[in-house]
Amino acid sequence: MANSRDADAPLSGNLKRRKFLLTAGLGIGGAVAAAAGVKGIVPGAPALPVAVQPQDQGYQSTEHVRNYYRTARV
Repeated sequence: MANSRDADAPLSGNLKRRKFLLTAGLGIGGAVAAAAGVKGIVPGAPALPVAVQPQDQGYQSTEHVRNYYRTARV
């Protein structure tokens, strides 16, 4: 039978790996946040124009739609 020390060895390896991945993820997240702060909005810079979306016209009975319904009849 394996003693309790051998049973804990894989667990401690998994915990070390998890801690490393957590630390690496936090480090990358911090680097991204810092880079975003450096590239932030510059005071006095003109705002970019926003594309105007056309209003939805709703259902429109066009020739294409009428043709589809005509050919889809059973």
